[in-house]
Amino acid sequence: MQLSVVIVNYNVKYFLEQCLKSVQIAGQNIEMEVFVVDNKSVDGSVEMVRNSFPEVKLIANEENVGFSRANNQAIRQSQGQYILLLNPDTVVEKDTFEKCIDYMDHHPDAGGMGVKMIDGQGKFLPESKRGLPTPAVAFYKITGLSRLFPHSKTFNRYHMGFLDEEEINEVEILSGAFMLLRKETLDKVGKLDEDYFMYGEDIDLSYRIIRGGYKNIYFPKTRIIHYKGESTKKRSVNYVFTFYNAMIIFARKHFSSRHASLFTFLINIAIYLRATLAVFNRFWKKAYLPLLDATVIFGGMWFLKSYWETAVKAMDGNMYPPEYLRYVVPSYILIWLFTLFMNGGYDKPYHSSGVFKGIISGTLAILVIYALLPESFRFSRALIIFGAIWALLSTLLIRYITRSSSRNLKHYINPEEKRYLITGDKEEATRVAGILKNSTPSVGFIGFCSPGSSDDPMFAGSLEQLNEIVEIYRIDEIIFCSKNLSAEQIIDHMAELSSDHIDYKIAPEESMYLIGSNSISTTSDLFSIDINSITKPLNQRRKRFFDIITSLLLLVFYPVAAWLVKRPSGFLLNIFKVMIGKVSWVGYDPDGEAEKIHLPDTRPGVLYPSDVFPNKQLTASTLHRLNLLYAKDYKLANDFNTIWKGFRELGRKS
Repeated sequence: MQLSVVIVNYNVKYFLEQCLKSVQIAGQNIEMEVFVVDNKSVDGSVEMVRNSFPEVKLIANEENVGFSRANNQAIRQSQGQYILLLNPDTVVEKDTFEKCIDYMDHHPDAGGMGVKMIDGQGKFLPESKRGLPTPAVAFYKITGLSRLFPHSKTFNRYHMGFLDEEEINEVEILSGAFMLLRKETLDKVGKLDEDYFMYGEDIDLSYRIIRGGYKNIYFPKTRIIHYKGESTKKRSVNYVFTFYNAMIIFARKHFSSRHASLFTFLINIAIYLRATLAVFNRFWKKAYLPLLDATVIFGGMWFLKSYWETAVKAMDGNMYPPEYLRYVVPSYILIWLFTLFMNGGYDKPYHSSGVFKGIISGTLAILVIYALLPESFRFSRALIIFGAIWALLSTLLIRYITRSSSRNLKHYINPEEKRYLITGDKEEATRVAGILKNSTPSVGFIGFCSPGSSDDPMFAGSLEQLNEIVEIYRIDEIIFCSKNLSAEQIIDHMAELSSDHIDYKIAPEESMYLIGSNSISTTSDLFSIDINSITKPLNQRRKRFFDIITSLLLLVFYPVAAWLVKRPSGFLLNIFKVMIGKVSWVGYDPDGEAEKIHLPDTRPGVLYPSDVFPNKQLTASTLHRLNLLYAKDYKLANDFNTIWKGFRELGRKS
């Protein structure tokens, strides 16, 4: 057995499927076995592997045992002369395995190998080649000196920026995303250290390979796509603590006590600094626009109040009390911000319709509350109307100015004009276009590019003319059909264009989703499928708000409603379970989950779409279709109708 490929998976089913397909192609000419170790995923990964890749040796863990332990489970069973540790969010070229094995066969002193990695935008990932994180190297990275001097042998040893990314070189640290290991090397230096749950295990093993008398090789003669770029992971607070604590474990294990203490001191500084920055960055990204809206609206309301006092109120000698600006105006602003949030006014890309709906619905709510207040608390209906006009104009202007600095300005102003190019043969390109139209209702233009020469008028040109097609048709996103294009061709064109203004996605053969983005951290950029309506942030917020309001109403009327349901005690329990977010009032029917692999995740439901037909016996296939329709075309009216028709089942065990 030449090669054993080990892939540890945790809830990245769509990426895993594409990875396994590329592995199948790359291993056609070599003797190979493939292991998938699943750390108790809940997204249908295990079912997908069993159904679509029966030849894969699947290890389905009953708990998340971590990256190191999961890899070791497969390594112990492996029979290959070489063992490849491969991330599930990768795509390998068809000759990757052959090139790597050939080099290792001719260089017996090479104990481990890594390859050139690019992200989902076609950009080189610097973690493809790294240096040992000594205290000095860590200090230069923490202080930012490595970024200021990217090609310095002293200051940027962490990413070895002084080495040519196109040349084969000996390096110190290999990336765990693609780590080809000689079996005899592992037998000598040991497997992955299970003290590391996640992160750091690749550094530890790379260091032990060098100490065992072998070399670690950076081999850029083949490439892989690695979607989860380091630049996106480091924004997570959890990543900061997990990664840097792994560095402390490494230092205590391999450095002298004096160096380990210094390293630990530096790392602790980095942890708190990075964690603080990560928390602030997350808060600021979500809060800056509402804070800006509130500040500008308040300023406008202050000006309107001052002008109204001078122009109108001064005539009869009446002025607004201090409480007006202190309490009343902030209350108006909070209502407007809430209705903006509920109507998608803070969702990207920014849509003017969300702003209009938010301000108008907020104004109506303010006017209703105003009408119910005692006369002494009614300050001015006119100021509410003029304030609403100012709030609408200012929030629209703020979004226009904010998105002016965005690389995709035209997407935010006119999101319906996003322009796509699909590269594939006629049959596959047409299929993918259908997925795109179903999943993205605001498609403005879809062009087609043939993999080879073609006289068909539907194609704007061939792949050889890709640059010209992109420029002439002002393409914003390119979708590559993997049925017609090899991973090598896709990577070539991504690397050649490598533009910040173009997004890329891959359409796997016979799949109903499109994989893209340079990160798997953000679901909204991950893939597009034809049933993503229920996962949209606006729908998720509305559904959660509906659940809470419905629960409160049912709780108030429980003494009466309890007589109408089958299990009153279960009904009361469900009210509280919905309020804390453990379940939703409406979710997928579990009897239709045989194919749930194709459905986006939601909370479990008390009721199901099938409860609209209480007196009918429905097949599992019909139940699945109802689940799919519920996910694809989600509306609050559907939840209300389901609760109305299935009211007697609200006490169902959930």
